[in-house]
Amino acid sequence: MIVKTVLLRTLCFLLLTSSILAADTRPNIVFIFTDDHAPHAIGAYDGWLKEVNPTPNIDQLAAEGMLFKNSFCTNSICGPSRAVIQTGKHSHKNGFRNNGDKFNWDQQTFPKLLQAAGYETAIFGKSHLAGKPQGYDKWVVLPGQGLYYNPDFITPEGKITIEGYCTDIVTDMGVEYLTEGRDKEKPFLLMVQHKAPHRCWMPAPRHLNLYDDITIPEPATLFDSYKDNAPPARYQELEIHRHMDPHYDLFLDLVPTEKPEAIQKRQDRSAWVNLQRFTPEQLKVWRDAWEPKDQAFHEANLSGKDLVRWKFQRYAKNYLRCVKGVDESVGRIMKTLQDEGLAENTVVVYCSDQGFYVGDHGWYDKRWMYDESMKMPFVIKWPGAIKPGTVNEDLIQNIDYAPTFLEMAGAEIPDDIQGESLVPILKGDLVDAWRTSLYYHYYEFPSVHMVPRHYGVRTERFKLMHFYEFGDEWEFYDLLRDPDELKNLYGKPRYARMIEQHKIQLKELQARYEDDSDISEKPLEWQLEQRRGWVKN
Repeated sequence: MIVKTVLLRTLCFLLLTSSILAADTRPNIVFIFTDDHAPHAIGAYDGWLKEVNPTPNIDQLAAEGMLFKNSFCTNSICGPSRAVIQTGKHSHKNGFRNNGDKFNWDQQTFPKLLQAAGYETAIFGKSHLAGKPQGYDKWVVLPGQGLYYNPDFITPEGKITIEGYCTDIVTDMGVEYLTEGRDKEKPFLLMVQHKAPHRCWMPAPRHLNLYDDITIPEPATLFDSYKDNAPPARYQELEIHRHMDPHYDLFLDLVPTEKPEAIQKRQDRSAWVNLQRFTPEQLKVWRDAWEPKDQAFHEANLSGKDLVRWKFQRYAKNYLRCVKGVDESVGRIMKTLQDEGLAENTVVVYCSDQGFYVGDHGWYDKRWMYDESMKMPFVIKWPGAIKPGTVNEDLIQNIDYAPTFLEMAGAEIPDDIQGESLVPILKGDLVDAWRTSLYYHYYEFPSVHMVPRHYGVRTERFKLMHFYEFGDEWEFYDLLRDPDELKNLYGKPRYARMIEQHKIQLKELQARYEDDSDISEKPLEWQLEQRRGWVKN
């Protein structure tokens, strides 16, 4: 009897020891996440901005891992995209459809599931889901959008203010966690989440004059007239020409004094607000950089397309200056992992919450189902699992991140998660029946930028979109022949059969993801009222 008891205890000990050893070898996960970083503003994505060489560190990450060319979001707007990533579920399932919603932190999220699997979890930077984050052992987050300079942070102990530049501060938090703050007996999830390059694109002091000596390449569609689109594309409020304010958005003559009376109420005032918090030293560096540029603008006396081109250059340079700070952050995090001996057992992911228009179609912002805003970067390094320098073309979405991280950690993936684990793809396994279509649904209307609600399906070659509140407003594109989505083929007899097939796919996706959102057409009176509002612009 005693022998049996001893043998049983020995077996239990060996099983426990084996379990602990297995846990110790599970990979750490560092998830570097930005806001509004378009894939074509990353060198490795080979877009029209690559010649500026904006992201050498992210490019190096891609060279050491895998780059996904067809990575997409389910709903191109900040808070909802983050909610999708937290839950692995579409917006209609996690309850966070637009930025006016409140995220329910009590629901199941992948960091909670990682905690239950023995991981330590930490998040620093932009959460944008309001409330105190759940599922994290350590957290310090920005309130709302946060500020670029001298930002406030919410901590478990209350609100604090830290002097400096937000991207650098958040990076410092990540580095400190890796070097001193983590439980070294546990595998960890570290989420480093930046505000940049979100509007109003305020660069770090060291980058204020970056790119002054070059001309940023213009997108081929900078002067798109939207003549072949459904009406919503012509009546939005996100054009560089009509809606980007030279003062609040581009800092022309912007000083921390009384607000100019001519500024529209809908303009983003975050840059002006942030200037009120500058130290005297910061303000001097800021004005020293901008005053010569402002003077040159006034002397040029630009108008028409020349003015649009000036606005594009000023905007694109500031956007890319903010990206430069993010890229430097990636370099610091990667070096820290190497210095701490963590690099060989740490998965590193770089992505953003959606794409962005850097002058494409004459726009800034996101929201649309067009590829520039629906596409999001996804670059991942997993030593020993991913073949370096791999480029993947499978259709993936942000619903896939949660199950991927859970499988990496050896944790069970709940049945109600709607995404699919990317682990087999990452390891180079042949995957039978990977998805061939993506579902998209945008909800925030009427609201800032006035992009109407729409949903649709994207396949490898085609895209079908429906602006349902306005009735029979559809768009259909052949992405192989028309990658810039300039020729709306909806209603063309030649494509009638293909369009009908995509409508069937769209209904199947709605059923699969159980999207019972109200997609009814609005009353004619409501439609006319909205159109009157559009015409005024």
